[in-house]
Amino acid sequence: MFDVNANGLDSLKHDHAAHQTTILTGTGVRRVAELHANLTPPSLVAHALRRGEARLSADGALLVQTGVHTGRSVADKFVVDEPGVTRDIWWGKVNQKLSAGHFATLKGRVQAYLQNREVFTQDLFAGADPKNRVRVRLITTNAWQALFARNMFIRPKTEELAGFEPDYVILHAPEFEADPEIDGVRSSTAIALSFAERLIVIAGTKYAGEIKKSIFTVMNWLLPERGVLPMHCSANIGRNEDVALFFGLSGTGKTTLSSDPERRLIGDDEHGWGPNGVFNFEGGCYAKVIDLSAEAEPEIFAASHRFGTVLENVVADPCGVVDLADRTLTENTRSCYPIEYIPNVELSGRGGQPKHVVMLTADAFGVLPPIAKLTASQAMYHFLSGYTAKVAGTEKGLGKEPQATFSTCFGAPFLPRHPKVYGELLAKLIAEHNVSCWLVNTGWTGGAYGTGKRMAIRHTRALLNAALSGALEGAKFRPDSAFGLMIPEAVEGVPASVLDPRTAWTDKAAYDRQAAELVGRFETNFANFADLVDDDIRNAAIRSAA
Repeated sequence: MFDVNANGLDSLKHDHAAHQTTILTGTGVRRVAELHANLTPPSLVAHALRRGEARLSADGALLVQTGVHTGRSVADKFVVDEPGVTRDIWWGKVNQKLSAGHFATLKGRVQAYLQNREVFTQDLFAGADPKNRVRVRLITTNAWQALFARNMFIRPKTEELAGFEPDYVILHAPEFEADPEIDGVRSSTAIALSFAERLIVIAGTKYAGEIKKSIFTVMNWLLPERGVLPMHCSANIGRNEDVALFFGLSGTGKTTLSSDPERRLIGDDEHGWGPNGVFNFEGGCYAKVIDLSAEAEPEIFAASHRFGTVLENVVADPCGVVDLADRTLTENTRSCYPIEYIPNVELSGRGGQPKHVVMLTADAFGVLPPIAKLTASQAMYHFLSGYTAKVAGTEKGLGKEPQATFSTCFGAPFLPRHPKVYGELLAKLIAEHNVSCWLVNTGWTGGAYGTGKRMAIRHTRALLNAALSGALEGAKFRPDSAFGLMIPEAVEGVPASVLDPRTAWTDKAAYDRQAAELVGRFETNFANFADLVDDDIRNAAIRSAA
């Protein structure tokens, strides 16, 4: 109990000011009206409800809406052009240049905006490996986005918060609108990253995914120089301590397929792979939940119906009963929850050297096989290609026909360095550890989107189980007719007609035309990398078995 006399009150005011100064270190914000530092989920939920930021679902999850931004604003991402880093940045559409002067202006205006406001801060870690860990300080104006960050990153122990000094700071001002003429950006939205100042500014967007992906970009910058490959992948561990990695773009099944009751989940989205094995960057999951069902994905479904989970743009009725099939707000509905909400999880966030690398694609053209064993050269080809396909309804402006999407290294928007850096690291690690590589199509079979049907998840799981358990080691393989990929002739629990994509089509000539078109798209895209790879990879690219 405090004995607050006049002198004591002055002392408390001094202590409060000193505490604010410590917590705000690195943010450039000197004084705020009210500071909520490192609050736990119950307090953050209470503040979010008090402030009208959110409402509760019938199960206690926090329902939030992000307005016009229901996904990442790729065209509004900038990297500051600074002397110490400019030679090593992969400049272009992914990493747009922002001058140091414009960044100083934007930063100063956001700091002034945050001044004298009610703010929420969280001190967190990125990286389960202490040797490759980044200390992150977030300052934001919204309680629910502080909860998002707390769910997504690794939560320090109480003793680790004492004297916490951030390596990187995020100034998060979702309601602040940037000015292109003043700030040198494209619109009222800006995501700007300075490696020299170790500072990230996020303005003009409520979509919380920008917070997590900005730090993923930081990890993609820092780790290659340490001999560690940063990866846009999920990871899990089998009963024999065998680690599997699942590369894939959004909607291909990274989260779903790595959340396996027979294998411990390391993480669902971002990892590092180096001399000491694999480690998660995060302490939570950010699952896409459109059409999520308890039958197909029980672990994620259960986690999405718990207190402390953030449901982003998920529609619910007035009583808070959610409808996970409702696309009214967006196709990109999300659930953000701590990783321990998944029952079978590796809480250390770490595993040994991988035994398997799985590259996931959702082929809406319906021509890739449901599983294929890759040579090391083919694995490199598909890693640099980073293929999936988008279909109508997933993004504004998409027509009825599927659109091929190539995102190099399965994560181009988050790569500050040239793809060659990450490709060479992957090739080195695969060779050193004799890793088996697989391509898995979670997309369409028997026809393209609109004609065929989505690959049954039970078949995909059966194929993965056969690959990861070693059951396919002695299987017979043969090349498919279009891509030269080696596909198994038989897998228990999977119809033979599913294994061969051409067989699954009623109209074989239509399959041949569709396959030839997709082969052409692969070849056109890979022309960007042809001069960066050796002959083995170029020759393994796409080779017809005919």
